[in-house]
Amino acid sequence: MKNDRAKQQYRINEQIRAREVRVVGDGIESTVMPTRDAIDLARSMEQDLVEISPTAVPPVCRVIDYSKFLYQQKKKQKEMKARQVKISVKEIRFGPQTDEHDYDFKLKHAKEFLEAGNKVKAYVFFRGRSIVFKEQGEVLLLRFANDLEEVGKVEQMPSLLGKRMIMFLAPKKMPTAAKKPAATEDAPTKKNQSTGKPEHKARKEYTGPKVEGENFDD
Repeated sequence: MKNDRAKQQYRINEQIRAREVRVVGDGIESTVMPTRDAIDLARSMEQDLVEISPTAVPPVCRVIDYSKFLYQQKKKQKEMKARQVKISVKEIRFGPQTDEHDYDFKLKHAKEFLEAGNKVKAYVFFRGRSIVFKEQGEVLLLRFANDLEEVGKVEQMPSLLGKRMIMFLAPKKMPTAAKKPAATEDAPTKKNQSTGKPEHKARKEYTGPKVEGENFDD
């Protein structure tokens, strides 16, 4: 079904409605010609005429094997998807009087989150009368930001919201997408003698695990 939808996105050969088109392709100088002549040209090269820019005047068509064209489009989409980095917000929670061991533990995790390209929401939660230590909470958060300055930058300074003093940190550098194994797919290179359609092999790709949200409490 997905492959059928992909094929419907582009007009090819006799499906092209314009009277004339601009023809491009490997080894072909960009030329405007009647659509019928363009189709004959493509077939004389054992290729297809694919409408790649229908809104242009005249529409732009490429001379290429249609199965190869679809393969190239699919490959581009996968490359674009691979470059996208999933950004999530990780929460780090402190008490107003967090001890050094707990602080170091949370600092380590915050650094890992930022290096992975995630944002960090660090906050101090005040219970009952501990709100009197709000200045101490602000000092703790600013110290936290200072200790993470190599990997993160303050996106929002500490601010008191109800019983929480919240600060947001963003990564200084976004991680690059992991390289995929070579030869994930083979482009179609030959045609099936019985159907005349190109044959190609496909291999599954490894996309790697995704980091899920975590919340480190006291």
